[in-house]
Amino acid sequence: MKYFLKEQLYWIRKPKQFYIDNQNIKITTEPKTDLWQRTYYGFQNDNAPILQTKTSEKFFSFTVKTQFDSKCRFDQCGIIIYIDSENWIKASTEYENNQFQRLGSVVTNHGYSDWATTDISSSIKEMWYRLSRRESDYCIEYSTDRKHFQQMRICHILEGDKEISFGIYACSPENSSFQATFSDLYITECKWEAHK
Repeated sequence: MKYFLKEQLYWIRKPKQFYIDNQNIKITTEPKTDLWQRTYYGFQNDNAPILQTKTSEKFFSFTVKTQFDSKCRFDQCGIIIYIDSENWIKASTEYENNQFQRLGSVVTNHGYSDWATTDISSSIKEMWYRLSRRESDYCIEYSTDRKHFQQMRICHILEGDKEISFGIYACSPENSSFQATFSDLYITECKWEAHK
């Protein structure tokens, strides 16, 4: 097991306000920041802050706890694999209103994004994510207690078969800001077992 915060980390678009210690990363989001490519909405947004490390390891899992007090539509924070602006995966909880928010994931291949979601209560203010890699295939899971993980999706990144970059992100696509806290960031052996 490796601790993410002890890896060689680097920012893609460093936020104006952030804090890092031995256990936590805190990001204060800036308005009008987002990640999306073309599909349905037509626009292209690629300005969210991302903190990542690089690896050529073909089999591993990355687990993160997120805590958030989002209050505006589309406020989000979670995990990400960001190869470049047109090839990436993210998973997060996106605020919608005071009744529900969307637990979802986006896969972007060659400049086109999708969005798979399920609605959860807006009273939920923390979520664990686990991202697992098996060569160029990926599994994203979530948990509300860190003990019982449930599958969100299995997917493939067309450019994800060699060295990749992965980590965390937070953003506020509309005119808002909130603080996202990331903790319990661990890289372990692959928890996604081979298909039998």
